[in-house]
Amino acid sequence: MNEDEVFEAMRARAATAQWPAPASLESVEEAEKVIRHPIPPLLRRLYLEVANGGFGPGFGVMGVRGGRPGPLFTDIADVYQEGPDPTGVVPDGLVLLYDWGCAIWSVVDFRDQAGPMWEADNGQLFNENMNLTEWLSRSLDGTLPRLTQQ
Repeated sequence: MNEDEVFEAMRARAATAQWPAPASLESVEEAEKVIRHPIPPLLRRLYLEVANGGFGPGFGVMGVRGGRPGPLFTDIADVYQEGPDPTGVVPDGLVLLYDWGCAIWSVVDFRDQAGPMWEADNGQLFNENMNLTEWLSRSLDGTLPRLTQQ
């Protein structure tokens, strides 16, 4: 799926899902200010036009302020500020997006607008070899590697 197809699929799911309302522009801009990088365009568009988090695998990605919280943090800017990785393995510009539990996170690289995906797993960082569009597409069709391992 391309970005537009992922967007449309998420928008269609939002009609029946119990996701938060879309984010305000102010909340999105606040997160970008904290993170010091722009949110990748597809993620930004989903936050602003579909839902403030909740979409994606399982219980859904964290939103920006006022949206879907994670189990430990209120939003992506909160987790970025708090920095749950005291080892420094997750570098500046990589944002923890989805908590799989057991200290495993899906991470999106805000330094690249394609949004390359990484996995932070107990102090180690692994390249997922896919971008945010593919990650969300694979979450929609159930082929995201971590989903197929469960």
